[in-house]
Amino acid sequence: MIDPTLNPEPHPWHRFVALGDSFTEGIGDPNPESIGGNRGWADRVAEELTRGRADFAYANLAVRGRLLQQVIDQQVEPALALRPDLVSISAGGNDLLRPGGDPDLLAEKLDGVVATLAGSGATVVLFTGPDVRETVLGSIRSKTAIYNENLRTIAARQEAVIADMWALRQLLNPQMWSSDRLHFSPLGHHTIAAMVLDTLAVRHTLEPLQPKDLPARTWRAARAEDLVWARDYFVPWVLRRLRHQSSGDGITAKRLQAAPIFGPGMPPGAAD
Repeated sequence: MIDPTLNPEPHPWHRFVALGDSFTEGIGDPNPESIGGNRGWADRVAEELTRGRADFAYANLAVRGRLLQQVIDQQVEPALALRPDLVSISAGGNDLLRPGGDPDLLAEKLDGVVATLAGSGATVVLFTGPDVRETVLGSIRSKTAIYNENLRTIAARQEAVIADMWALRQLLNPQMWSSDRLHFSPLGHHTIAAMVLDTLAVRHTLEPLQPKDLPARTWRAARAEDLVWARDYFVPWVLRRLRHQSSGDGITAKRLQAAPIFGPGMPPGAAD
């Protein structure tokens, strides 16, 4: 955490728009007080960015299940219409999960998008994928690593900012992941939000949180948990793929318009 009391100078941004899929929508971090019922790293970043900036506004156009091309087709123009000076985009993870998902081709698509966003004058934040070696996503670890290197090249060429989740080793802890093992938990979203703010050199109030010690599990208990996970999460995911369905079908973005992150009469920090 960068101590917010060290320097009273505010950050330079007034309007933040977040683009992407379930990661940016905030899935895995449920909060009934948040618009859309999920908080997530982007909401947490916006909460911190609004401190000391009465005119700060935030929109979140991300929708779960979206592929990179869908993010491009459905979110980029609406984002530019909001005239942001800070934009984040995280997309391509769902593509990598699919057979034939090519990290090089995905990067070619993303390069033009980042150029367009950066050309508007906004600061653009890109996310590397996390190291998934200890998760159910381990089969795409090599593709994620290739995609990440492409992202670093894009960021250097387009003068974008890299929020490096691969280097955030705390995410290797299972408690950083939600019960579906595909999305981040509230602890994971909190940790990522602090990393984003540190990357942007924004002083903030997010204290590092440590995972709690977990009790030892028997082999039988671990296998029972695996069976429950497969029934509740993995099988429905496979069925959606077979039916060419998405978890985002019928879902709209939770913050289509740029507005204050806190509601009327709700002071900064009240969502904590």
